[in-house]
Amino acid sequence: MKLAFAGLGVMGFPMAGHLARAGHEVVVYNRSPEKPARWVETYGGRSAATVAEAAREAEVFLLCVGADDDVRAVVGEALTVLPKTSVVVDHTTTSAVVAREMAERAAAGGLAFVDAPVSGGQAGAENGQLTIMCGADPADFARVQPVLEIYAKALKLMGPVGSGQLTKMVNQICIAGLVQGLAEGLHFAKRAGLDPAAVYEAISKGAAQSWQMDNRWKTMSEGKFDFGFAVDWMRKDLGLVLDEAGRNGAALDVTRLVDGFYAELQAQGRRRWDTSSLVARLEKPQ
Repeated sequence: MKLAFAGLGVMGFPMAGHLARAGHEVVVYNRSPEKPARWVETYGGRSAATVAEAAREAEVFLLCVGADDDVRAVVGEALTVLPKTSVVVDHTTTSAVVAREMAERAAAGGLAFVDAPVSGGQAGAENGQLTIMCGADPADFARVQPVLEIYAKALKLMGPVGSGQLTKMVNQICIAGLVQGLAEGLHFAKRAGLDPAAVYEAISKGAAQSWQMDNRWKTMSEGKFDFGFAVDWMRKDLGLVLDEAGRNGAALDVTRLVDGFYAELQAQGRRRWDTSSLVARLEKPQ
């Protein structure tokens, strides 16, 4: 298929690469020109100087950019030139409000829109093992499913447009509380004089086991946070969660508390540290 991919960050760069390696004709776009040049050097395909140039012949236009306004700008430009049978797939984590807004704008031009936020981090993107939560008309989802399966470990249609973003919010709610629990557990273990590695071995095969524990316990115990999903990104996501909770009336006491903890880390200049750096705010001298 003829595909276009806008946004070559830590997620989009390898995701677009998987599409090219699967044999699709991929045109990429990024605001900074060095990333498309490096992508073409790595995967082949070609780059475009503008969103419109990338989108002009695309059967599926995919994007993974920064936030709501970035999506509005990119999709807005793409819709002016996309063929009338195209589908727009947005992998950005945004509000459900903007997903529905983009779907309405696409429909007005005779096009389809799928909101498809992802989970799995940089490693999931690089290994083609992402979890993708989609909101779309079932027929539109079926059209893009073979494309998304190229870099998906799990792919599920959650309901109409916006449902993918709402599901991603649930994902972030669960992660926020879980990482804070791990941070407190590790902090407690150290204060109790226990060996963190031994504690992990003892509890990681039981009810406390989680992806976060398996992948972050060691680095948390060693104070290593210069990788992974940044505090700034998590705060953006939790802001979306709390805004939506304000609309639907959900009581998110722990999420709101953890969001405040991440705000403390930002104030300390730890904006680019991994989300597991919650433990750092607990590690104060006795």
